[in-house]
Amino acid sequence: VCCERKKIMSAPEIVVSAPGKVILFGEHAVVYGRKAIAASLNLRTHLKIHLLPDSTAVTLDLPDIHLTRTWLVADLAAALPTGDVDLRNPCPPSEDHLAVLHTLAGTGADVTDTRSLALLAFLYMYTSITTAIRTCPPGRYHASSQLPPGAGLGSSAAYCTALAAGLLTVCDVISRPQEKNNGDDATWPREDLEVINAWAFQGERLIHGNPSGIDNSVSTFGGAISFKSGKISALESIARLKILLVNTKVPRSTKVLVQGVRERNNRLPTIIEPLLNSIEEISCTSERLLQELGGSGVDMQENTQGQNYSILEELVDINQSLLNALGVGHPSLDQVCSITARHGLHSKLTGAGGGGCALVVLRPDTATEVIDTVKKELLDCGFDVWETCIGATGVSQQSQPE
Repeated sequence: VCCERKKIMSAPEIVVSAPGKVILFGEHAVVYGRKAIAASLNLRTHLKIHLLPDSTAVTLDLPDIHLTRTWLVADLAAALPTGDVDLRNPCPPSEDHLAVLHTLAGTGADVTDTRSLALLAFLYMYTSITTAIRTCPPGRYHASSQLPPGAGLGSSAAYCTALAAGLLTVCDVISRPQEKNNGDDATWPREDLEVINAWAFQGERLIHGNPSGIDNSVSTFGGAISFKSGKISALESIARLKILLVNTKVPRSTKVLVQGVRERNNRLPTIIEPLLNSIEEISCTSERLLQELGGSGVDMQENTQGQNYSILEELVDINQSLLNALGVGHPSLDQVCSITARHGLHSKLTGAGGGGCALVVLRPDTATEVIDTVKKELLDCGFDVWETCIGATGVSQQSQPE
């Protein structure tokens, strides 16, 4: 055990980050077996792990949700699962292990609040993954995020992905990531990313119960994916599309919105089914366009790029109209679309709708003055606005501090 302890202390501090996600096309239609397109969002959750070999405690610090909790290493060691843990192919916690985690977290079995679920996900991964080194490394785990929680932007998946990557690296379950020659943050080989993704998915299961796997896959691998009937497929070399992301801050219930579409479909199936088919066609067309815009090799001719952006903007407008027809629009989203349209930009809701978030497509040559004006008008409405991009790098480790 001393040798193991010495090995993990060789890198006393690591920082990993994982991106959020945005659904580009296919919201609600995906519930009915149609294709959806989701992409990584370059708003990230950062996890700093600072190992303290002389300490006897482990601290989790989550300032975004005003939560700090400390446990004695001895108490965590007593909570390690009793059976063998398959570290490269994880399973959900057993009933006994989950009961111990609830005790450590000070939560009941039926908790639903964000802070309790964040604690459970950390404790599950910490006690399971540290079985690899047969000891509990003391230290401080500090996670902060650029992603607003509960906005449908994959904040919990980014948290779980960063936790999994950090703990798996500290415990040498996966290799140390390799830095890229261009100075970008270091990433892991595909087989190790698969392990990170599997652990992140288990963390998401603790938080959400029955997640699709979209959010953690996007956060782990980055780029973009298509998703249809439970099957996730990576898109090759998509454009790193510039967008404005707008949070209307209007609360909504995904469950209520999904149920509303279902009821409308039950009442008017011959009308709603063609809308769902049209949304899928939009997803399929956008998939081709995004890959063409992101293609390598011979640079796309300027007029072809312009044509592709024009079609993409048209798809955004049509998709938004179809989502309104499904009944998941909201006056706040109409306001976003109206403001951006006045300046020649194109917007749609992203996620469940009924408020929540919207995305605004920006071309590479969209004037800075236009972007600044639109941002100001949206902020004046009380919305939150981020200028960011899609197709961001997946989970990565920042270069070691000198």
